[in-house]
Amino acid sequence: MKALHLIPVDNRHHYINFLLLADEDETIINQYIHEGEMYAISYEGTEIGVSLFTFPSIETVEIKNLALSPAFRGKGIGRQVLNKAAQVFKERRFRDMIAGTSNSSIENLAFYQKAGFRFYDIKKDFFTSYPEPFYENGIKGIDMIIFRKSIQD
Repeated sequence: MKALHLIPVDNRHHYINFLLLADEDETIINQYIHEGEMYAISYEGTEIGVSLFTFPSIETVEIKNLALSPAFRGKGIGRQVLNKAAQVFKERRFRDMIAGTSNSSIENLAFYQKAGFRFYDIKKDFFTSYPEPFYENGIKGIDMIIFRKSIQD
């Protein structure tokens, strides 16, 4: 297995271009960029993405933003990031990991399910608060689909 590391970052705005790969609106990103913990994703010594985790409860860690450069997608690296993050947060006694994605993000819906996450909730009309509507796969982003996975198993 190739060397993958999650490296804590301080200068979060340096990673805005990565964050924009997973969230279409910079105004929205700026509302949460300083929450939780942010990690650069380093693969074989090269920064290839970013992950931002927040903590909605004492037992739950949320994947607020997870983005990989397009050239590194579809190679199992995203799943390795999830597994490494699950290890880190399990050691800190978190029980569950959650992630939200748009109803229009077909690739993300498949990604989280393949990684062992289950449908957990729907935040109806979540993306209607975004300044500009967005479409993926010919589908308008309207609802946020929430996934959940136990990390204590």
